Amino acid sequence: MGKRQEDTFDVECPCCRAKLTLDRGLGAVLSHVAPPKPPPSVDLDDTAKLLREQAEAVEAKFRASVEAEKSKEDVLARKFAEGLKKAKDQPVEKPFRHFDLD
Repeated sequence: MGKRQEDTFDVECPCCRAKLTLDRGLGAVLSHVAPPKPPPSVDLDDTAKLLREQAEAVEAKFRASVEAEKSKEDVLARKFAEGLKKAKDQPVEKPFRHFDLD
């Protein structure tokens, strides 16, 4: 068992500060411990700015939906008129039913 302890060694990554356990004989990484993440830096000015931008975006979307709702009646009326015009131009046909084939 003492020989196994000599075959492994711990290394710290110079880039990310992760701790690696390596096996000398196998030339492989046996375990990896990720470095602790630093706490996020909180800037209240940036946070307040982001909140204002989000509130403005929500308000803009609401205004756009209100405008779309105002013109919705006109759009539906025009679509209905077009459909009625097409229906008048086409001849009246009896609908196809599957049980009429018997």
